[in-house]
Amino acid sequence: MDTKVIDKTRIDAVPLFRRGKVRDVYDLGDRLLIVATDRISAFDCVLPNPIPDKGKILTQLSLFWFDLLADLVENHLITADVSQYPQILAPYRDQLVGRSMLVRKAKVVPIECVVRGYLSGSGWADYSRGADVGGVRLPDGLEESERIPAPYYPLFSPATKEEEGHDQNIGYQDVVERLGEPLARRLRDTAVAIYRKAADYAESRGVILADTKFEFGLVDDRLILVDEILTPDSSRFWQKSLYIPGQVQKSYDKQYVRDYLLGIDWDRNPPAPRLPTEVIEKTRQRYVEAFQMLTGRPFLP
Repeated sequence: MDTKVIDKTRIDAVPLFRRGKVRDVYDLGDRLLIVATDRISAFDCVLPNPIPDKGKILTQLSLFWFDLLADLVENHLITADVSQYPQILAPYRDQLVGRSMLVRKAKVVPIECVVRGYLSGSGWADYSRGADVGGVRLPDGLEESERIPAPYYPLFSPATKEEEGHDQNIGYQDVVERLGEPLARRLRDTAVAIYRKAADYAESRGVILADTKFEFGLVDDRLILVDEILTPDSSRFWQKSLYIPGQVQKSYDKQYVRDYLLGIDWDRNPPAPRLPTEVIEKTRQRYVEAFQMLTGRPFLP
């Protein structure tokens, strides 16, 4: 595959703020430089070999959504044009083009704002064992991957942000207790409004937005979107023409990687196994397909 893979950035001119599972973040005072690498994680482990172009796809898809939703919610983006970055970053252009954003610093709200339109993933797992989903008791008799019925659709289903281990699903009242009712309501109402607009748009492109998660921050008490948005890493996308309720759907995400890992003898503890070439190529293909289906334009690395 004729493309440069970046599994770890090395930008010595500015301090490293943090290195996440996928993103390397650098501190520029009142701003941050976010670089999406090609790393991929599964079951809370970063895998040893990356997916070519993944970071560029995530970044460019986030930029697409930021623009589409600009009339609905403010976001942290300053620019993704590397030529507009501080001059000190010029020597690192090759690591930044197409996969980075210069953003405003914000006080990150410590809640994962998950919105579900369909019963899948951990939402389905909670429902199928008789538990509430997002603190809500849904009607009996729903199937896996079924659209959540009115009046619950779309369902605000928040989660904690854990430094280590899995995030924990909680309910709206838990958010109220943690953050207070005014901020909890703003989070819920904004997340649901974004989901509605994004889901309607995706459906017009032949894609179902089953669920997604948003991260928000505060700048001078203004609630803004931070991190990535509506990418295959943060969302569950299904092809509408192939959708059949009552079963697991084929997703535009890293499910191909998860399925491979579930089929081998690995205990889900580090170190993670290397991925075969076929798994890498087919995973990249799913990310590219998601980008093209949603944006209506070809992906140009």
